[in-house]
Amino acid sequence: MKKIRQCLSLTLTAAMLLLACIRPGYAQSATENAAITLENAQQAYLEHVDIGYSYDLALRLEDIRSNDALGYRTAGSQAELDTGDMLKAQMEAIGLQNVTKDAFTLDTWTFEKAELTFTDSTGNPYTAQLGGYQAQFVTDGAESFTIIDGGQGTEADLCELDVAGKLVLIDINQRENWWINYPAYEASLRGAAAVIAVQDGGYAEVSDDALNAQDICGPADAPAFSMSRTDANALRAAMGENNEITVTLDAVSRVGFDGTSYNIVGMIPGADPDAMILMSAHYDSYFAGFQDDNAAIALMFGIAKGIIDSGYQPEKTLVFCAMAAEEWGVSDTRYDWSTGAYNQIFRVHPEWVGKVIADINFELPAMNEGDTDQIRTSYELKTFVEDFRETVPAVEGVFPQGIEVIVPTQTWSDDFSLSIAGVPSSVTALRGGFAQTHYHSQFDNRDTYSEEAFLFHHNLYGMLMLAYDRCAVSPLDFSTRLEALREAMDDTVLTAEQVSALNGALTDAEKAASDAWTAVSDINSRYREALDNGDTAAADALLQQSREMNAAVLAAFKFAEDAFVRLTWEDVSIFPHEHSQNNLIALNAALEALEAGDSAAAVDEYLYAVDNNWYAYDWSRETFDHFTNYVLNQSADRLMWGAGRVQGHEDLFDVIRSLLGKYGDTAADYTEELARLEAAVETQTAMLAQQVDHEVQSLAELTARLTAIAA
Repeated sequence: MKKIRQCLSLTLTAAMLLLACIRPGYAQSATENAAITLENAQQAYLEHVDIGYSYDLALRLEDIRSNDALGYRTAGSQAELDTGDMLKAQMEAIGLQNVTKDAFTLDTWTFEKAELTFTDSTGNPYTAQLGGYQAQFVTDGAESFTIIDGGQGTEADLCELDVAGKLVLIDINQRENWWINYPAYEASLRGAAAVIAVQDGGYAEVSDDALNAQDICGPADAPAFSMSRTDANALRAAMGENNEITVTLDAVSRVGFDGTSYNIVGMIPGADPDAMILMSAHYDSYFAGFQDDNAAIALMFGIAKGIIDSGYQPEKTLVFCAMAAEEWGVSDTRYDWSTGAYNQIFRVHPEWVGKVIADINFELPAMNEGDTDQIRTSYELKTFVEDFRETVPAVEGVFPQGIEVIVPTQTWSDDFSLSIAGVPSSVTALRGGFAQTHYHSQFDNRDTYSEEAFLFHHNLYGMLMLAYDRCAVSPLDFSTRLEALREAMDDTVLTAEQVSALNGALTDAEKAASDAWTAVSDINSRYREALDNGDTAAADALLQQSREMNAAVLAAFKFAEDAFVRLTWEDVSIFPHEHSQNNLIALNAALEALEAGDSAAAVDEYLYAVDNNWYAYDWSRETFDHFTNYVLNQSADRLMWGAGRVQGHEDLFDVIRSLLGKYGDTAADYTEELARLEAAVETQTAMLAQQVDHEVQSLAELTARLTAIAA
């Protein structure tokens, strides 16, 4: 440490010249950045941002694909492996050091083609390119199949149809109705060869020619493909009143088990080898994947190159990680995405936890949508990022209302896996419009590119990385999480005693959080001032003084993630008590409606919201059980980031089916249904008491940890 500091205590020009002997490119910028304040370092970085380089790299990623017509660079496929090798070489070319390929085990998927041919209503041959889902389906060349119109593919739609050995055409809205796994599994139970899904809103709305791809969240032997609305209209016209037709399908979609892929890691070594800042993005994709996630990978590389070219020598080691298998990587689990990130932090480099003070993750960063940019962060980073955002220069033509910081991290991107491991994280937020139009379709291409947005994000996140680098202690303010917990309490469900206990524990924790944040802010302010003034001796002393504090802050963050982050059955992050609190709201409303003889309200408005019981409305008991049990009864190594986060399941399948049979009958006898719902209320009430007790005890532990930090 001292030896490194002696080099850094030279004049900046001399230090840059010395560094030029170690890392190419530093001498060029030595005289351009003669000051070492954070502001000057950020300005030097901004002057070396080259979005032309980044844009070209994003386009290069499109060239590596497994499906010649559509693209696809998927988990463990040769296309993903080749892309990883290209990115490793690119890391080395721009001057990153210690570049590695970090291997991990996953299930693999290669989608080479799916071409469906039929005779259209005019008597002419018609060929449709199909999109793929992660399932095993390989034909012997072009094979003949009967395809039948299966409506939406529900149990009711399929029960009167003979689908055995056939392709089943279905309409689907995966945003408002259900995911692809339910109709695919339902059809598979009935012997169907595969489902052909046509987007009926929700996703791929940009064009009737759009295909769609998502993670399948189901078994490999329940295959599905995607068809555009244009092609589906032509197919249905050819079917006529018969609702079925003979087609040929030439498809190669292979799923393998226990394969290997690689996360690609490069570094800019810092003066302090025991502290790291992580930047991440994923390099697997559906279709061309320009925004998701070619541009994100390119943004990360552009930031790394800008920092290197600016001559900046970091305090902490800056780590850049290109993640594989974000879109999918484990077969037949609800939590089948973010596989590369989960493996990187939990299995490949668990020692990073406690060293990485913050992660910056990227998704869809070259898109200009809305007046306000958004950053989603872990609760505890919100205060720091909100303060930092005021320093980011505006770029004309994009985000005139500035930057909004939203919390907490959610499951939709790699930052969630990193957060629950104990790495405070943020991500460029996915906006609703693009998600419904272009996302996961072949229209996510270079036509969506906004040079202004890309430049803004190069500026924003490069500056943020340098701002983190001038923190002695991870800048975590725990008050944001505590405020959110207080707001999540519903005193119409919680008892007065529970409200009182939580409020008391929260008050103590909030005081400790305030004191801890004051202590963290103070040492970070003094550390940055020392670095800005070139007083490396004072900076070293503060760094040594704050090591225990930094370790304690990160350990408290990990504790808070373990204690307070749970998931709904729809993969939304909640506090523990919200699980039963939400169930009780729905159950009590259903009971009230049923006691008044209004079974329609009980079924339509309330029971639908209890855990995953909405499955009971459209799917068979076999489908209901499969997608319930694979959450509750799989091993943690397959559930990955979802393991232990869902807190239970209230099985109301039978009572819902019974009520559907008596739907709207005010004179029906609801004795049995009322008894079952009352029993569910008792169960959920007992669970709520346990969840509140857990939160009160966890708040006391968090208070003790934060008090020690402030001491």
